[in-house]
Amino acid sequence: MSSFFLCFAVFPPGPLVGRLSLQRRLNIDTLTFSWYLLLDTYTNTRRERMLPACRTADETFAIPQFALTRSDIDPFMDELREFHTAFRACFARQEPRDQFFNYMVGQFSALERKSIEPLALQVEGGKVRAMQRLVSDALWDEAAMLETYHRLLQDEMGEPDGVLSVDETGFVKKGDESVGVARQYCGSLGKVENCQVGVFAAYASRQGYALVDKRLFLPERWFADPYTARRTKCKLPAEVTWQSKPQLAGAMVQGLHQAGVLSFKYIVADCLYGNSPEFWAACEACVGTVAFVATPADTRGWLQPLATTVHTSTYKGAQRTKRVTVTDTPPGTVAELAHAIPATFWYRRTVAEGTKGPITYEFARKRIMLCKDGQPTRAVWLLIKRTLVAHPQYWYYLSNAPMSAPLRLFVWLSGVRWAIEQCFEETKTELGMDHYEVRKYPGWHHHMLTCMLAHFFLWHLHSRLEKKSTSADGLASPEVIGSRVAAQSLSGG
Repeated sequence: MSSFFLCFAVFPPGPLVGRLSLQRRLNIDTLTFSWYLLLDTYTNTRRERMLPACRTADETFAIPQFALTRSDIDPFMDELREFHTAFRACFARQEPRDQFFNYMVGQFSALERKSIEPLALQVEGGKVRAMQRLVSDALWDEAAMLETYHRLLQDEMGEPDGVLSVDETGFVKKGDESVGVARQYCGSLGKVENCQVGVFAAYASRQGYALVDKRLFLPERWFADPYTARRTKCKLPAEVTWQSKPQLAGAMVQGLHQAGVLSFKYIVADCLYGNSPEFWAACEACVGTVAFVATPADTRGWLQPLATTVHTSTYKGAQRTKRVTVTDTPPGTVAELAHAIPATFWYRRTVAEGTKGPITYEFARKRIMLCKDGQPTRAVWLLIKRTLVAHPQYWYYLSNAPMSAPLRLFVWLSGVRWAIEQCFEETKTELGMDHYEVRKYPGWHHHMLTCMLAHFFLWHLHSRLEKKSTSADGLASPEVIGSRVAAQSLSGG
């Protein structure tokens, strides 16, 4: 995504004739606005375009590129007003309805900093205090907003084999007054920092990708007695209790599945979630879905088939049964299993075309029985990916996919988590997702929900304008953004 969020910049270069309707709504001068729109005329130094690359021939989610013309920009405000009518009933008063609209308009502007005050001053009709009340104190029917949003998303992106991704992202903060702030690991910086952390769910299909739910992670210390005054000041609801990040993610996955609005088949996540029994249980409760999660190198298990038997015991008068192994072989780590795989069992696959040539890995898979406390738990697929160097780097994934699942499905799933990373990149870079200055619990959720809706609106606008890209791109990992690959590069397996 480039200037004016996605590519609102692909129409032919040349001077703008008069002011566009969006300019009339925003106090943006012609020169600034034309630079922001005309990528072909001016060099965009913020970052290069980020476009996914096709990964497989058979299991690709083709994401359309945005290709809007000069004439498409003019009805932008009308489209945005129409989009907002779907959420009017979620506010009890007219003022928050108006400021909700103005807030999103400001998110689409070229402002360097998109916190409340600059947004309110930039947008016609924006009022600083009214916008602050909207975000921090006004009553929103968030449940109704999310349901409405998910129905819109299903109409435009929903597919039976959609992918649901979960991941976290950090928001660096100064001071200790913002709800949930603490010195904790911040993924966006790759180190421990004073920050807030949000756990998000994203949806991806052949039609696009978007964030669909969010939770604010609250460190355990926030529920201790010394934080009582801060919890009250931040309007933390009394019913909110401590939950781990995997528990938050599992609740979102189960909630989306139980609601039955968004259709999805695959659930993907990184090691933090893949190593959690609670998250695994949440995924397995979603009947009809396939979980594919990264796992650490020290995950232990046995190669299948493994002989087991049922052991019966009595505890406090109640009979208990558990499955135990019939073997003297101790479980090994997935790293040990990977290093024991003969060379003939590794399959080389080109996953994308990079700027320096094809990006290729070797893949292997095995059926293993996971263990906990030395006893077997569940049989799963283990996928191993490694680089093609003398001392390769390894990645490990677990999946509850059926026995008949082909290797190419696992290869493809190992890259689709890129979509949620792209959502974070785009909402932070273009929509001010990390520019907020609100401190209260409702304010954090209101801001994040607005960013999610703004991000989806641009896909919605593209769909309404019925613009078709001349070529489609599939989901890819960050290192291959902007590249292309021939469809036949990942066949077989």
